[in-house]
Amino acid sequence: MGNSIKTTVPKLNIILSILVIACLLCLSFYSMYGSTFIFNRIENYIFPFVTIIHFLFMYVLWFKITENEYPDMIMKNIEYIMYGILLVYLYEISETFLILGSQHEFQDHVIPSSFMPMGILIISLQSLLVLLTIWSFVIRKQRVGKYDFDYLNNHIDAWE
Repeated sequence: MGNSIKTTVPKLNIILSILVIACLLCLSFYSMYGSTFIFNRIENYIFPFVTIIHFLFMYVLWFKITENEYPDMIMKNIEYIMYGILLVYLYEISETFLILGSQHEFQDHVIPSSFMPMGILIISLQSLLVLLTIWSFVIRKQRVGKYDFDYLNNHIDAWE
């Protein structure tokens, strides 16, 4: 029973992460002020680009867990990039908070009734993604192992 829990927790993390990212990919093009989807702004494509690396990290994490392998330099580098991506996710949350906070500045304008519910949904999904990302770091540390830099440096072989 303990072994099934050990494989269920990473699966749950990965499945939840994929679902949250898929929802946020669609919502990254959503404009809360106009209640429309906008595809011609370059800043809407930042999140989809960043999630490619997140998917890569989840794949590497799942591969290391299922194959019972030791962490390597590639995984370490991807995880360090993920720390930066976590900052991008936090920036996205703060940007959404700023948009929600600006509602009172536009009282003379027509704001759609879906403004607050969609804003709360987006912030909730973004916060959940941050928690799932941190949870995946914890899972990596528990299930795959710590980064032993002496071991990693001594076992680098470009021909393997």
